[in-house]
Amino acid sequence: MLSRRSRGSPKKGCWIAGGATPSQSFHPTAVLQEVWQVYEALASIPNGNFTVAAAFGNVHGVYAPGNVSLKPVILHNTQKYIKEKLGCDSDKPVSFVFHGGSGSSLEDIRYAIEAGVVKMNIDTDTQWAFWDGMNEYQKKNKDYLQAQIGNPEGAEKPNKKYYDPRMSLRSGEESMAERLVKCMEDLKCVDVL
Repeated sequence: MLSRRSRGSPKKGCWIAGGATPSQSFHPTAVLQEVWQVYEALASIPNGNFTVAAAFGNVHGVYAPGNVSLKPVILHNTQKYIKEKLGCDSDKPVSFVFHGGSGSSLEDIRYAIEAGVVKMNIDTDTQWAFWDGMNEYQKKNKDYLQAQIGNPEGAEKPNKKYYDPRMSLRSGEESMAERLVKCMEDLKCVDVL
């Protein structure tokens, strides 16, 4: 299955190959051939610069551990297949996108990077990190968030600085920033430029 994006906003230069869901098995030859077809089509565009989102067990969303079985070896095999088809020297003729990367093991992430993944989606993880920061702020300041006036420090003490939405949003931002730093470390993106 080849598609330009089946849902959501179109992504420029990003093509999806292979449409297996976590419960479906992959037919290795079919996936290799589909990615090759996408590669051939996009490589024919003058000065084309593109990425391919090949299915290798990755899915968007949140799943309990064990319900998603990543097979990054598919990306490695695809690189070999396309290298042979092209007769080129590069071991990584394709730049891959890792859709649905949230919740993946560090081992699978690193193995996918070794196969030529240059972009990984982490939206679910960053959304949770933002929410978790706001939630922690609320729990920490619960006694100051029950009324405009009155808290453990006194019945007439104001709470404005606690219920100001910028405070909880800031906690969300800080939590998400921490998660992004972790992602950059996992993806080997620290100090590379």
